[in-house]
Amino acid sequence: MDSIKIKDKSFRVSIPEAEIKARVKALAEQMSKDLEGKNPIFLAVLNGAFIFAADLMREMTIPCEISFVKLASYQGTTSTGKVKEVFGINENLSGRNVVIVEDIVESGQTMRQMIESLGTRNPASVHICTLFFKPEKLQGDLNLDYVAFTIPDDFILGYGLDYDGLGRELKDVYTIVE
Repeated sequence: MDSIKIKDKSFRVSIPEAEIKARVKALAEQMSKDLEGKNPIFLAVLNGAFIFAADLMREMTIPCEISFVKLASYQGTTSTGKVKEVFGINENLSGRNVVIVEDIVESGQTMRQMIESLGTRNPASVHICTLFFKPEKLQGDLNLDYVAFTIPDDFILGYGLDYDGLGRELKDVYTIVE
């Protein structure tokens, strides 16, 4: 499917599944090297990062753990600008090497809030791994350790990302067609 319609919007393929899988594998290889011997714990941000996190974990070649945090900042195709924690972290992160696994970084507000929250838990280190990054939307400084794709400021869905809850199951990534 080169193009699809979801609700009232049309989308076209922008990143095919094979390209996504290759980038996820390359990220996992780099992370496995960088974090070898450190038993990292991945904190996947739900709902959008669940597919990315699963594929990333399957490609890791070192011992690691995973947990999930649910945050919300989107309504429809736009960010509300407010991040709310729907449910949080139950693991003891003291002395642990933490990798936040996010689907997309835009303003950076969600990641800054997560880092601030994690800082009170005394982790040994905090790294950010994102599938997509929109540099033109970033507000302020934010160190992204692992970025699969740098993309323009277009609305996308598929591979875990949604439009009003729909489209997460799509294997390719689609960009909205205005």
